[in-house]
Amino acid sequence: MAKIEASMAGNVWKVLVKEGDEVKAGQDVVILESMKMEIPIAAEEDGIVTKVHAHEGEFVNDSDLLVETE
Repeated sequence: MAKIEASMAGNVWKVLVKEGDEVKAGQDVVILESMKMEIPIAAEEDGIVTKVHAHEGEFVNDSDLLVETE
């Protein structure tokens, strides 16, 4: 199981995947917004999304769990 975590604190602007989606390494799964900048968060390996922890509009801290893949 792979865990995709926030690389910095910010608001979840957009969740690009849902449970059951197939993702490829390098594919953006969540976009964070911080200081009016959009920060894409990408999967590091291929897999299937098993759980989405991030919700649009929610504030997350650095290293918070956003998405789990298998």
